[in-house]
Amino acid sequence: MSIKISPSLLSANFGNLERDIQIINESEADYLHIDIMDGVFVPNISFGFPVLKYVKELSTKPLDVHLMITEPMKFLNEVKDLGTEIMNVHYEATPHLNRAIDQIKTSGMRAGITLNPATPISLLEEIISDVDMVLIMSVNPGFGGQKFIDNSISKCERLKELILKKGSNALIEVDGGINLETGRKMKNAGADILVAGNYIFKSPDPIQTIKQFKQI
Repeated sequence: MSIKISPSLLSANFGNLERDIQIINESEADYLHIDIMDGVFVPNISFGFPVLKYVKELSTKPLDVHLMITEPMKFLNEVKDLGTEIMNVHYEATPHLNRAIDQIKTSGMRAGITLNPATPISLLEEIISDVDMVLIMSVNPGFGGQKFIDNSISKCERLKELILKKGSNALIEVDGGINLETGRKMKNAGADILVAGNYIFKSPDPIQTIKQFKQI
């Protein structure tokens, strides 16, 4: 099965956002990845919903929204109103995961859980059968352009084993330091979706780069 690609808007040129979104629209990308940061859960602030409403109008790709914030469920309706397909919340920021997953699904979105690099896969034992996606952070969240954490490969393999053991239908997404080399390694480890930011948007030909990702 071909790997799915979700370019991260965080690495786009914010001064030329419409152009960069149009590039993604014309590419073979499967999603548009949106990182929402609050400066509390992670040491950075990205963009809020007034900007994202504009993104929604421009993008023809399904939105893959990753909430790097302390109380993500406060913004369930705002995320839904963007026409979001997948809403990802952090395990570390969501104390009542069962309730959160149920609310996301009831709203009509697919539900994802994100794990920071130091958060073990074993913590998903009791909920893996209920989620649609698990996002493995292969860098510490908060900034683009970081170096890939090599342990993410074996972590992805362990997650794949858990999914098969539990009979879950959850997809595996990976975000952080993804290029063609690390992307290929993660695909071989069981990843279904790759999030790439700088490697796509800083390349001379983002459309061709996405095509190369699809062929790994």
